[in-house]
Amino acid sequence: MEAATVEPAAGLDVDKLTYEIFSILESKFLFGYDGPKLFSAGGSPQLGDAVESRKATPVRTTAAAAGKGKVCILSIDGGGRAADGLLAGAALVRLEASLRRRTGDQEARLADFFDVAAGSGAGGVLAAMLVARGPDGRPLFSAEDALAFLLRSLRRGWSGCSDGGGLGSLRALFRCPGAAFRKLFGDLTLRDTVRPVLVPCYDMATAGLFLFSRADAVETPAYDFRLRDVCTATCAGSDGSTAVVEVRSSDGSTRIAAVGGGVALGNPTAAAITHVLNNKREFPLAAGVEDLLVVSIGSGEGEQRPAGGGASPSEIVRIAAEGVADMVDQAVAMAFGHNRTSNYIRIQATGTPRASRGAAKGGRVAEEMLAQKSVESVLFRGKKLVEQTNAEKLERLAHELVKERDRRRTKPIAPAVVKQQPSTPAAGGRPPSTASSYSNLARHMLASIM
Repeated sequence: MEAATVEPAAGLDVDKLTYEIFSILESKFLFGYDGPKLFSAGGSPQLGDAVESRKATPVRTTAAAAGKGKVCILSIDGGGRAADGLLAGAALVRLEASLRRRTGDQEARLADFFDVAAGSGAGGVLAAMLVARGPDGRPLFSAEDALAFLLRSLRRGWSGCSDGGGLGSLRALFRCPGAAFRKLFGDLTLRDTVRPVLVPCYDMATAGLFLFSRADAVETPAYDFRLRDVCTATCAGSDGSTAVVEVRSSDGSTRIAAVGGGVALGNPTAAAITHVLNNKREFPLAAGVEDLLVVSIGSGEGEQRPAGGGASPSEIVRIAAEGVADMVDQAVAMAFGHNRTSNYIRIQATGTPRASRGAAKGGRVAEEMLAQKSVESVLFRGKKLVEQTNAEKLERLAHELVKERDRRRTKPIAPAVVKQQPSTPAAGGRPPSTASSYSNLARHMLASIM
Protein backbone atom coordinates (compact mmCIF):
# COMPACT_ATOMS: atom_id res chain seq x y z
CA MET A 1 0.00 0.00 0.00
CA GLU A 2 2.85 2.36 0.80
CA ALA A 3 4.42 1.74 -2.61
CA ALA A 4 1.18 2.70 -4.34
CA THR A 5 0.82 5.96 -2.43
CA VAL A 6 1.69 9.04 -4.48
CA GLU A 7 1.69 12.55 -3.09
CA PRO A 8 -0.66 14.89 -5.05
CA ALA A 9 2.13 17.41 -5.50
CA ALA A 10 4.40 14.75 -6.98
CA GLY A 11 1.66 13.77 -9.44
CA LEU A 12 1.30 17.37 -10.55
CA ASP A 13 5.07 17.62 -11.05
CA VAL A 14 5.04 14.50 -13.23
CA ASP A 15 2.17 15.87 -15.33
CA LYS A 16 3.98 19.18 -15.72
CA LEU A 17 7.25 17.47 -16.62
CA THR A 18 5.46 15.28 -19.19
CA TYR A 19 3.79 18.33 -20.68
CA GLU A 20 7.10 20.16 -21.00
CA ILE A 21 8.88 17.18 -22.57
CA PHE A 22 6.21 16.94 -25.25
CA SER A 23 6.32 20.71 -25.72
CA ILE A 24 10.06 20.49 -26.48
CA LEU A 25 9.56 17.59 -28.90
CA GLU A 26 6.63 19.27 -30.64
CA SER A 27 8.52 22.55 -30.96
CA LYS A 28 11.59 20.82 -32.34
CA PHE A 29 9.77 18.88 -35.04
CA LEU A 30 7.04 21.41 -35.82
CA PHE A 31 9.06 24.60 -36.04
CA GLY A 32 12.69 23.46 -36.05
CA TYR A 33 12.88 25.02 -32.58
CA ASP A 34 15.66 23.50 -30.49
CA GLY A 35 16.84 24.80 -27.14
CA PRO A 36 16.19 24.89 -23.40
CA LYS A 37 15.03 28.53 -23.42
CA LEU A 38 11.42 27.38 -23.73
CA PHE A 39 11.44 27.02 -19.97
CA SER A 40 13.16 30.27 -19.08
CA ALA A 41 9.81 31.74 -18.01
CA GLY A 42 7.83 29.58 -15.65
CA GLY A 43 9.07 26.21 -16.86
CA SER A 44 10.15 23.25 -14.78
CA PRO A 45 13.51 23.97 -13.09
CA GLN A 46 14.23 20.24 -12.92
CA LEU A 47 13.77 19.79 -16.65
CA GLY A 48 15.60 23.04 -17.42
CA ASP A 49 18.57 21.97 -15.26
CA ALA A 50 18.62 18.54 -16.90
CA VAL A 51 18.66 20.03 -20.38
CA GLU A 52 21.28 22.61 -19.42
CA SER A 53 23.52 19.93 -17.93
CA ARG A 54 23.47 17.98 -21.19
CA LYS A 55 23.77 21.02 -23.49
CA ALA A 56 26.25 23.77 -22.79
CA THR A 57 24.89 25.91 -25.63
CA PRO A 58 24.23 29.43 -24.32
CA VAL A 59 20.65 30.62 -24.30
CA ARG A 60 19.93 32.85 -27.31
CA THR A 61 18.61 36.37 -26.82
CA THR A 62 14.99 36.54 -27.90
CA ALA A 63 12.89 39.47 -29.00
CA ALA A 64 10.69 39.19 -25.92
CA ALA A 65 13.66 39.06 -23.54
CA ALA A 66 15.25 42.06 -25.26
CA GLY A 67 12.06 44.08 -24.86
CA LYS A 68 11.53 44.28 -28.60
CA GLY A 69 8.07 42.82 -28.59
CA LYS A 70 6.44 39.89 -30.34
CA VAL A 71 5.70 39.05 -33.95
CA CYS A 72 1.90 39.09 -34.33
CA ILE A 73 0.48 36.36 -36.58
CA LEU A 74 -3.09 36.04 -37.87
CA SER A 75 -4.14 32.62 -39.16
CA ILE A 76 -7.58 31.83 -40.62
CA ASP A 77 -8.90 28.32 -41.26
CA GLY A 78 -10.65 27.27 -44.46
CA GLY A 79 -12.90 24.39 -45.49
CA GLY A 80 -15.66 23.29 -47.79
CA ARG A 81 -18.94 24.19 -46.08
CA ALA A 82 -21.12 27.14 -47.01
CA ALA A 83 -20.64 28.76 -43.59
CA ASP A 84 -16.84 28.54 -43.73
CA GLY A 85 -15.41 32.00 -43.34
CA LEU A 86 -18.41 33.45 -41.51
CA LEU A 87 -17.02 32.89 -38.01
CA ALA A 88 -13.65 34.30 -39.07
CA GLY A 89 -15.27 37.24 -40.85
CA ALA A 90 -17.40 38.17 -37.85
CA ALA A 91 -14.44 37.70 -35.49
CA LEU A 92 -12.29 39.98 -37.60
CA VAL A 93 -14.99 42.67 -37.69
CA ARG A 94 -15.36 42.46 -33.91
CA LEU A 95 -11.60 42.62 -33.42
CA GLU A 96 -11.13 45.57 -35.77
CA ALA A 97 -13.94 47.49 -34.05
CA SER A 98 -12.35 46.85 -30.65
CA LEU A 99 -8.96 48.05 -31.90
CA ARG A 100 -10.51 51.25 -33.24
CA ARG A 101 -12.33 51.85 -29.98
CA ARG A 102 -9.21 51.29 -27.87
CA THR A 103 -6.93 53.46 -30.02
CA GLY A 104 -9.45 56.15 -30.98
CA ASP A 105 -8.38 55.72 -34.61
CA GLN A 106 -11.46 55.10 -36.75
CA GLU A 107 -9.28 54.39 -39.80
CA ALA A 108 -7.31 51.61 -38.10
CA ARG A 109 -7.13 48.31 -39.97
CA LEU A 110 -6.14 44.85 -38.80
CA ALA A 111 -3.04 44.98 -40.99
CA ASP A 112 -1.79 47.81 -38.75
CA PHE A 113 -1.53 45.37 -35.84
CA PHE A 114 -0.56 42.03 -37.43
CA ASP A 115 2.83 41.33 -38.98
CA VAL A 116 1.77 38.25 -40.97
CA ALA A 117 -1.58 37.04 -42.32
CA ALA A 118 -2.17 33.42 -43.34
CA GLY A 119 -5.36 31.83 -44.58
CA SER A 120 -6.66 28.74 -46.35
CA GLY A 121 -9.76 28.37 -48.53
CA ALA A 122 -12.29 31.00 -47.45
CA GLY A 123 -9.72 32.09 -44.87
CA GLY A 124 -7.22 32.68 -47.65
CA VAL A 125 -9.66 35.05 -49.34
CA LEU A 126 -10.10 36.95 -46.07
CA ALA A 127 -6.33 37.12 -45.48
CA ALA A 128 -5.68 38.40 -49.00
CA MET A 129 -8.38 41.06 -48.68
CA LEU A 130 -7.03 42.30 -45.35
CA VAL A 131 -3.47 42.84 -46.62
CA ALA A 132 -4.10 43.94 -50.24
CA ARG A 133 -2.57 47.37 -50.75
CA GLY A 134 -4.63 50.23 -52.13
CA PRO A 135 -3.40 53.14 -54.29
CA ASP A 136 -2.73 55.21 -51.15
CA GLY A 137 -0.48 52.53 -49.64
CA ARG A 138 -3.07 51.61 -47.02
CA PRO A 139 -4.99 48.31 -46.79
CA LEU A 140 -7.56 48.21 -49.57
CA PHE A 141 -10.30 46.45 -47.56
CA SER A 142 -11.52 46.61 -43.98
CA ALA A 143 -12.75 43.59 -42.03
CA GLU A 144 -16.30 44.80 -42.68
CA ASP A 145 -15.63 44.80 -46.42
CA ALA A 146 -14.32 41.23 -46.23
CA LEU A 147 -17.32 39.93 -44.27
CA ALA A 148 -19.73 41.76 -46.57
CA PHE A 149 -18.14 40.04 -49.57
CA LEU A 150 -18.67 36.61 -47.99
CA LEU A 151 -22.25 37.41 -47.03
CA ARG A 152 -23.09 38.61 -50.54
CA SER A 153 -21.66 35.40 -51.95
CA LEU A 154 -23.57 33.35 -49.42
CA ARG A 155 -26.88 35.03 -50.25
CA ARG A 156 -26.79 34.88 -54.02
CA GLY A 157 -23.68 33.06 -55.22
CA TRP A 158 -21.71 35.06 -57.75
CA SER A 159 -23.53 36.44 -60.77
CA GLY A 160 -20.54 35.77 -63.01
CA CYS A 161 -20.92 32.01 -62.62
CA SER A 162 -21.94 29.99 -65.63
CA ASP A 163 -24.61 28.22 -63.57
CA GLY A 164 -26.39 31.51 -62.91
CA GLY A 165 -25.27 31.77 -59.30
CA GLY A 166 -28.35 29.97 -58.05
CA LEU A 167 -26.57 27.79 -55.51
CA GLY A 168 -26.92 30.47 -52.83
CA SER A 169 -23.73 29.49 -51.03
CA LEU A 170 -20.00 30.05 -50.97
CA ARG A 171 -19.69 26.87 -53.01
CA ALA A 172 -21.11 28.81 -55.95
CA LEU A 173 -18.28 31.29 -55.53
CA PHE A 174 -15.66 28.57 -55.19
CA ARG A 175 -16.82 26.76 -58.36
CA CYS A 176 -16.35 29.78 -60.60
CA PRO A 177 -14.39 32.43 -58.69
CA GLY A 178 -12.60 34.19 -61.55
CA ALA A 179 -15.02 37.09 -62.02
CA ALA A 180 -15.42 37.67 -58.27
CA PHE A 181 -11.74 37.76 -57.49
CA ARG A 182 -10.89 39.76 -60.60
CA LYS A 183 -13.33 42.44 -59.46
CA LEU A 184 -11.85 42.41 -55.96
CA PHE A 185 -8.13 42.49 -56.72
CA GLY A 186 -7.69 43.47 -60.37
CA ASP A 187 -4.03 42.85 -61.26
CA LEU A 188 -2.62 43.10 -57.72
CA THR A 189 0.04 40.48 -56.99
CA LEU A 190 1.61 39.03 -53.85
CA ARG A 191 4.09 41.91 -53.88
CA ASP A 192 1.19 44.37 -53.65
CA THR A 193 0.43 43.68 -50.00
CA VAL A 194 1.02 45.79 -46.91
CA ARG A 195 2.01 42.74 -44.85
CA PRO A 196 3.47 39.31 -45.60
CA VAL A 197 0.77 36.83 -46.60
CA LEU A 198 0.75 33.02 -46.77
CA VAL A 199 -1.92 31.06 -48.63
CA PRO A 200 -1.65 27.27 -49.24
CA CYS A 201 -2.88 25.01 -51.98
CA TYR A 202 -2.04 21.48 -53.09
CA ASP A 203 -0.08 21.27 -56.35
CA MET A 204 -1.11 18.22 -58.34
CA ALA A 205 1.86 18.68 -60.69
CA THR A 206 4.40 18.10 -57.91
CA ALA A 207 2.10 16.12 -55.57
CA GLY A 208 2.92 18.41 -52.69
CA LEU A 209 1.78 21.38 -50.66
CA PHE A 210 2.53 24.81 -52.14
CA LEU A 211 2.54 28.02 -50.12
CA PHE A 212 1.97 31.29 -51.93
CA SER A 213 4.22 33.73 -50.07
CA ARG A 214 5.06 37.40 -50.39
CA ALA A 215 8.60 36.63 -49.25
CA ASP A 216 9.08 34.34 -52.24
CA ALA A 217 7.41 36.86 -54.56
CA VAL A 218 9.91 39.52 -53.48
CA GLU A 219 12.79 37.14 -54.15
CA THR A 220 11.83 36.38 -57.75
CA PRO A 221 9.01 37.06 -60.24
CA ALA A 222 8.75 33.30 -60.74
CA TYR A 223 6.91 33.10 -57.39
CA ASP A 224 4.88 36.28 -57.75
CA PHE A 225 1.23 35.38 -58.41
CA ARG A 226 -1.79 37.61 -58.88
CA LEU A 227 -3.94 37.72 -55.76
CA ARG A 228 -7.00 36.72 -57.77
CA ASP A 229 -5.17 33.55 -58.87
CA VAL A 230 -3.95 32.86 -55.32
CA CYS A 231 -7.55 32.96 -54.07
CA THR A 232 -8.74 30.83 -56.98
CA ALA A 233 -6.09 28.21 -56.19
CA THR A 234 -6.80 28.00 -52.46
CA CYS A 235 -10.57 27.70 -53.13
CA ALA A 236 -10.30 25.09 -55.91
CA GLY A 237 -12.31 21.97 -55.17
CA SER A 238 -13.52 23.32 -51.83
CA ASP A 239 -17.05 22.22 -52.73
CA GLY A 240 -16.01 18.57 -52.87
CA SER A 241 -15.69 18.52 -56.66
CA THR A 242 -12.67 17.08 -58.44
CA ALA A 243 -11.88 20.36 -60.21
CA VAL A 244 -8.20 21.26 -60.56
CA VAL A 245 -7.39 24.89 -61.37
CA GLU A 246 -4.25 25.89 -63.25
CA VAL A 247 -2.69 29.18 -62.21
CA ARG A 248 0.52 30.80 -63.44
CA SER A 249 2.92 33.29 -61.91
CA SER A 250 2.69 36.87 -63.13
CA ASP A 251 5.66 36.32 -65.47
CA GLY A 252 4.21 33.00 -66.69
CA SER A 253 7.23 30.91 -65.71
CA THR A 254 5.67 28.92 -62.84
CA ARG A 255 2.55 26.80 -63.24
CA ILE A 256 0.51 25.33 -60.38
CA ALA A 257 -2.20 22.68 -60.87
CA ALA A 258 -4.08 23.59 -57.72
CA VAL A 259 -6.51 21.86 -55.40
CA GLY A 260 -7.84 23.99 -52.56
CA GLY A 261 -5.91 24.84 -49.44
CA GLY A 262 -8.93 23.96 -47.31
CA VAL A 263 -8.43 20.35 -48.37
CA ALA A 264 -4.64 20.23 -48.18
CA LEU A 265 -4.02 22.45 -45.13
CA GLY A 266 -7.24 23.69 -43.56
CA ASN A 267 -5.38 25.25 -40.62
CA PRO A 268 -2.28 27.18 -41.79
CA THR A 269 -1.11 28.19 -38.30
CA ALA A 270 1.89 25.84 -38.20
CA ALA A 271 2.95 26.95 -41.67
CA ALA A 272 2.78 30.61 -40.62
CA ILE A 273 4.83 30.01 -37.46
CA THR A 274 7.42 28.00 -39.37
CA HIS A 275 7.65 30.78 -41.95
CA VAL A 276 8.29 33.44 -39.31
CA LEU A 277 10.85 31.44 -37.33
CA ASN A 278 12.84 30.65 -40.49
CA ASN A 279 12.49 34.03 -42.23
CA LYS A 280 15.35 35.92 -40.59
CA ARG A 281 15.30 38.65 -43.20
CA GLU A 282 11.92 39.99 -42.08
CA PHE A 283 11.83 38.60 -38.52
CA PRO A 284 15.46 38.59 -37.31
CA LEU A 285 14.71 38.34 -33.58
CA ALA A 286 11.98 35.69 -33.67
CA ALA A 287 13.87 32.77 -32.14
CA GLY A 288 11.06 30.74 -30.56
CA VAL A 289 7.41 30.57 -29.69
CA GLU A 290 7.79 32.99 -26.78
CA ASP A 291 8.57 35.67 -29.39
CA LEU A 292 5.19 35.23 -31.10
CA LEU A 293 1.60 36.30 -30.51
CA VAL A 294 -0.57 33.99 -32.59
CA VAL A 295 -4.32 34.12 -33.12
CA SER A 296 -5.83 31.19 -35.00
CA ILE A 297 -9.47 31.49 -36.11
CA GLY A 298 -11.39 28.29 -36.90
CA SER A 299 -14.40 27.85 -39.13
CA GLY A 300 -16.72 26.17 -36.64
CA GLU A 301 -17.14 22.44 -36.24
CA GLY A 302 -19.68 20.51 -38.28
CA GLU A 303 -22.82 19.09 -36.71
CA GLN A 304 -23.01 15.48 -35.61
CA ARG A 305 -24.75 13.32 -38.22
CA PRO A 306 -26.57 10.03 -37.60
CA ALA A 307 -24.51 6.93 -38.21
CA GLY A 308 -25.21 4.95 -41.36
CA GLY A 309 -25.63 5.98 -44.96
CA GLY A 310 -23.04 7.41 -47.30
CA ALA A 311 -21.20 10.69 -47.14
CA SER A 312 -21.29 13.19 -49.97
CA PRO A 313 -18.05 14.54 -51.46
CA SER A 314 -18.58 17.87 -49.68
CA GLU A 315 -18.99 16.08 -46.34
CA ILE A 316 -15.78 14.15 -46.92
CA VAL A 317 -14.01 17.43 -47.68
CA ARG A 318 -15.39 18.90 -44.47
CA ILE A 319 -14.26 15.91 -42.40
CA ALA A 320 -10.78 16.06 -43.89
CA ALA A 321 -10.48 19.81 -43.37
CA GLU A 322 -11.68 19.65 -39.76
CA GLY A 323 -9.37 16.73 -39.02
CA VAL A 324 -6.32 18.60 -40.32
CA ALA A 325 -7.34 21.77 -38.50
CA ASP A 326 -7.77 19.93 -35.19
CA MET A 327 -4.43 18.13 -35.58
CA VAL A 328 -2.58 21.39 -36.23
CA ASP A 329 -4.33 23.06 -33.28
CA GLN A 330 -3.30 20.20 -30.98
CA ALA A 331 0.30 20.29 -32.22
CA VAL A 332 0.64 24.06 -31.96
CA ALA A 333 -0.91 24.13 -28.48
CA MET A 334 1.61 21.49 -27.36
CA ALA A 335 4.52 23.33 -28.97
CA PHE A 336 3.68 26.54 -27.10
CA GLY A 337 3.68 24.65 -23.82
CA HIS A 338 2.97 26.95 -20.90
CA ASN A 339 3.13 29.95 -23.23
CA ARG A 340 -0.05 28.83 -24.97
CA THR A 341 -2.30 30.77 -22.58
CA SER A 342 -0.51 34.06 -23.29
CA ASN A 343 1.02 33.63 -26.76
CA TYR A 344 -1.51 31.41 -28.57
CA ILE A 345 -5.22 32.22 -28.89
CA ARG A 346 -7.63 29.90 -30.70
CA ILE A 347 -11.08 31.14 -31.72
CA GLN A 348 -13.33 28.16 -32.48
CA ALA A 349 -17.06 27.48 -32.37
CA THR A 350 -18.84 24.21 -31.67
CA GLY A 351 -20.91 24.12 -34.85
CA THR A 352 -23.24 26.25 -36.93
CA PRO A 353 -26.41 27.11 -34.94
CA ARG A 354 -29.18 25.08 -36.56
CA ALA A 355 -31.96 27.57 -35.91
CA SER A 356 -30.16 30.36 -37.73
CA ARG A 357 -28.98 28.43 -40.74
CA GLY A 358 -29.72 29.90 -44.14
CA ALA A 359 -28.15 32.31 -46.56
CA ALA A 360 -30.17 35.34 -45.43
CA LYS A 361 -29.19 34.74 -41.79
CA GLY A 362 -25.45 34.34 -42.28
CA GLY A 363 -24.63 37.35 -40.12
CA ARG A 364 -26.72 36.02 -37.26
CA VAL A 365 -25.03 32.63 -37.58
CA ALA A 366 -21.63 34.24 -37.17
CA GLU A 367 -22.69 36.33 -34.17
CA GLU A 368 -24.12 33.26 -32.42
CA MET A 369 -20.85 31.42 -32.95
CA LEU A 370 -18.96 34.33 -31.38
CA ALA A 371 -21.25 34.18 -28.34
CA GLN A 372 -20.43 30.51 -27.77
CA LYS A 373 -17.87 29.40 -25.23
CA SER A 374 -14.54 28.80 -26.89
CA VAL A 375 -13.07 25.36 -27.59
CA GLU A 376 -9.44 24.63 -26.68
CA SER A 377 -7.14 21.66 -27.16
CA VAL A 378 -5.90 19.86 -24.06
CA LEU A 379 -2.80 17.67 -24.04
CA PHE A 380 -3.80 13.98 -24.23
CA ARG A 381 -7.45 14.86 -23.57
CA GLY A 382 -8.86 16.13 -26.84
CA LYS A 383 -10.85 19.35 -26.43
CA LYS A 384 -12.65 21.25 -23.73
CA LEU A 385 -15.00 24.20 -23.43
CA VAL A 386 -13.47 27.13 -21.55
CA GLU A 387 -15.26 29.79 -19.55
CA GLN A 388 -14.45 32.58 -21.98
CA THR A 389 -16.60 33.07 -25.05
CA ASN A 390 -15.01 33.67 -28.43
CA ALA A 391 -16.04 37.34 -28.21
CA GLU A 392 -14.35 37.71 -24.81
CA LYS A 393 -11.19 36.15 -26.20
CA LEU A 394 -11.20 38.70 -28.99
CA GLU A 395 -11.38 41.54 -26.47
CA ARG A 396 -8.37 40.12 -24.65
CA LEU A 397 -6.54 39.83 -27.96
CA ALA A 398 -7.33 43.45 -28.85
CA HIS A 399 -5.81 44.55 -25.55
CA GLU A 400 -2.61 42.60 -26.28
CA LEU A 401 -2.35 43.93 -29.85
CA VAL A 402 -2.71 47.55 -28.74
CA LYS A 403 -0.17 46.99 -25.98
CA GLU A 404 2.24 45.49 -28.52
CA ARG A 405 1.84 48.44 -30.90
CA ASP A 406 2.37 50.92 -28.07
CA ARG A 407 5.50 49.05 -27.00
CA ARG A 408 6.98 49.38 -30.48
CA ARG A 409 6.21 53.09 -30.58
CA THR A 410 7.75 53.88 -27.20
CA LYS A 411 10.83 51.64 -27.23
CA PRO A 412 13.74 53.44 -28.95
CA ILE A 413 15.35 50.18 -30.06
CA ALA A 414 15.46 48.11 -33.22
CA PRO A 415 12.16 46.39 -34.05
CA ALA A 416 11.59 42.65 -34.08
CA VAL A 417 10.09 42.99 -37.58
CA VAL A 418 11.98 44.40 -40.56
CA LYS A 419 10.33 45.41 -43.83
CA GLN A 420 11.65 43.22 -46.61
CA GLN A 421 12.95 45.05 -49.66
CA PRO A 422 12.80 43.63 -53.19
CA SER A 423 16.06 41.93 -54.07
CA THR A 424 17.90 41.76 -57.33
CA PRO A 425 16.88 38.68 -59.36
CA ALA A 426 19.44 35.97 -59.90
CA ALA A 427 21.51 36.00 -63.07
CA GLY A 428 19.44 35.19 -66.14
CA GLY A 429 16.23 35.88 -64.22
CA ARG A 430 16.21 32.35 -62.85
CA PRO A 431 14.35 31.66 -59.62
CA PRO A 432 16.36 30.90 -56.49
CA SER A 433 17.07 27.33 -55.54
CA THR A 434 14.44 25.30 -53.76
CA ALA A 435 16.34 25.56 -50.49
CA SER A 436 16.18 29.37 -50.56
CA SER A 437 12.43 29.54 -51.01
CA TYR A 438 10.57 30.24 -47.77
CA SER A 439 7.46 28.45 -48.97
CA ASN A 440 9.44 25.37 -50.00
CA LEU A 441 11.30 25.41 -46.69
CA ALA A 442 8.01 25.48 -44.79
CA ARG A 443 6.58 22.81 -47.08
CA HIS A 444 9.49 20.43 -46.44
CA MET A 445 9.32 20.98 -42.68
CA LEU A 446 5.57 20.38 -42.61
CA ALA A 447 5.89 17.28 -44.79
CA SER A 448 8.30 15.78 -42.30
CA ILE A 449 5.76 15.88 -39.47
CA MET A 450 2.40 15.36 -41.20
